[in-house]
Amino acid sequence: MAKYLKAIAAAVAACAASLATALDDGSISTQEGITALVAVLAALGITWAVPNKPSTTTEQ
Repeated sequence: MAKYLKAIAAAVAACAASLATALDDGSISTQEGITALVAVLAALGITWAVPNKPSTTTEQ
């Protein structure tokens, strides 16, 4: 599960930001819903494409 936390956090942040803007007028239109979905998918894709920084600690 820890392997996916970065992607989940990015998707939640993208969705929250998109929906906060969409709810400014009190409702969500179809276009705004699609935009939120695309934002989530983009965040997941970008997060998946960028590798994690390698650990600098060595285990002995």
